[in-house]
Amino acid sequence: MDGVIADALGKLIYLYEKEYGQKVDKTRLPGHYLEEILPEAHKGCVREFLFRKDFFQDLDVIPDSQQVMRALHERYELFIVTAAMEFPDSLPHKYRWLQEHFPFLHWKNFVFCGDKSIIQADYLIDDEAKNLLTFTGESIMFTTAHNMKDDRFRRAENWQEVAQWFL
Repeated sequence: MDGVIADALGKLIYLYEKEYGQKVDKTRLPGHYLEEILPEAHKGCVREFLFRKDFFQDLDVIPDSQQVMRALHERYELFIVTAAMEFPDSLPHKYRWLQEHFPFLHWKNFVFCGDKSIIQADYLIDDEAKNLLTFTGESIMFTTAHNMKDDRFRRAENWQEVAQWFL
């Protein structure tokens, strides 16, 4: 979910710039997580932001994800899988966010888990290599800043590319 259909990185950057009064040098992001490029004294703020009770309630939608997911839903059985257990306060917010932005998906197709290796499906589109490495179907890495230098998986640069493959 996060990094694929929900823009968690955008909110992290927004919060950092707002609360620390410093601009994030986005040219340093490719191949790195946000906390890796922040000043040493600020590195812990990213986890602090993620643990905020309301962090996940108002994330922006990744461009074109709604339209492509709606079209995919007409042809395939889709599941939204999110490793939400690390941030327990995220559960109700993620659920409501999915209902608001992807109302065409049934709640039975939302999977909140701690370890995505339990997922058995044909395809997994994810931004985290750790999730793709343990997946037994076909892994597709969705491009985001931290994974830009990882070349181990088939890569989807955006949702329009996903549409070209599956629609």
